[in-house]
Amino acid sequence: MLPNMSSLQHLFPINLSADWQNQIPEGLNTYVRDWLLDESSLTARLKANATTFRLAVLGQQITYCSEREACIYIKAGERVLAREVVLFCDDKPQVFARSLLPLTSLTGEQKALAELGEQPLGQVIFSSPKLKRKALQIAEFSSDNQLKALNHQLGLPQQTSVWGRRSTFLIDDKPILVAEVFLPNSLAYKQG
Repeated sequence: MLPNMSSLQHLFPINLSADWQNQIPEGLNTYVRDWLLDESSLTARLKANATTFRLAVLGQQITYCSEREACIYIKAGERVLAREVVLFCDDKPQVFARSLLPLTSLTGEQKALAELGEQPLGQVIFSSPKLKRKALQIAEFSSDNQLKALNHQLGLPQQTSVWGRRSTFLIDDKPILVAEVFLPNSLAYKQG
């Protein structure tokens, strides 16, 4: 059973402040590592592992990129469209995703990215032949961050930590920063 969306939408924005790393920590479970380092579409992989797939939009707003989320392609203080969603497989929450789309990237064909609604961003950008993915970064999120409230609203157990990844995508040299966190009980933590 899916959660009441209004109970989730009041959590927006969650923001993903993390210590993003370019290196994978030693000793990380190989199955989790496989999900974190998979450079193909996460949406496509989730759909392939489920009977039903659904995306719930927590919120979307124009804001400024924070110091903690800034990267080579998106500077702190730059105006961005922030979008947060939860991806569900077979009505079970799998992934929390936060995307930052600089307003300067939302021109030409990419202007449509501001109006996705419940369509997955990954489904759209991975269909572009112009897509380039930059290096993946990995982060571990402890249970005391803003994801704790989301996990509670979703009825998920409070794990000591969960893992996430982020990378910048370029379409026509226009950056899009996508961060994805594998929620407790996600397929990423289950072998087989």
